[in-house]
Amino acid sequence: MNVPAPLPSGARAAASTDSGTTLRDLRPGQTGTVRAVRAEGELRRRLMELGFVSGTPVRLVCRAPLGDPLEVALHGYHLSIRRADAETILVERN
Repeated sequence: MNVPAPLPSGARAAASTDSGTTLRDLRPGQTGTVRAVRAEGELRRRLMELGFVSGTPVRLVCRAPLGDPLEVALHGYHLSIRRADAETILVERN
């Protein structure tokens, strides 16, 4: 019997919903507006402290060569974020 591997803690909420585009789905250079953070617990609190709150404009600057982490610009600074954590941030593309 094949049992799927557990999801990283930050990815659980993202995997349970297919309601829209996530920060991970943006291509380098694309911009969007944060709509919601679907992470839970400590990860949710930390992402919101970093500025990922509803209505915040974000831009995906680049991806690392292997796709993880992502460099994001928001609130006048650049931030590197894991791909799994980026999946928990819903955005509306601009």
